[in-house]
Amino acid sequence: MSTPDWSEDPDLAAAVAEVEDFAAAAGWDAAPQLFALVRTDELASAEPSLAAGLGGSALTPIAQDALPDPDLERALGQISWPPTVTGCVLVQEIVVLPPGAQDALSDEPATAATQAARHPQRTEARLVAGVLRDGSRACLLRIRENGHGEQGPLPVLRGAHLAPNLLDSLALTLE
Repeated sequence: MSTPDWSEDPDLAAAVAEVEDFAAAAGWDAAPQLFALVRTDELASAEPSLAAGLGGSALTPIAQDALPDPDLERALGQISWPPTVTGCVLVQEIVVLPPGAQDALSDEPATAATQAARHPQRTEARLVAGVLRDGSRACLLRIRENGHGEQGPLPVLRGAHLAPNLLDSLALTLE
């Protein structure tokens, strides 16, 4: 895992990048997944048998069970974390549409999702968003190859501005 170079909390940015690496290893077309973030030093103290495998990161992501509801908004509304959890990260696949394309989508969420998935100018991406109890926020968006035989690394965008509403929802799980 490389050291992140964007202007977000470096420990949170590293945890977000680690979760994206984990998701990338599993491939595309995956369900959303939630991770608890715990302080690595506290985890090592609480679970000495894990200490050797934890590495040098300040935060350790811990994968959680499947979300309690297929509707992300409802699922996040059902989640609260114990005080030992410093933050959380959500990884999900999304469809990004060009400017103006959303105006033509239905107001009904399920229909709009189907329309977006079929839009000829859609871009598929993996969004990884994380928050800490101290208010720190970080996002990473990896664009999926479009199938036109492009070579090289997949494009990545970084910054908390990418998903402010999702970050707000994640922060509420920590209150």
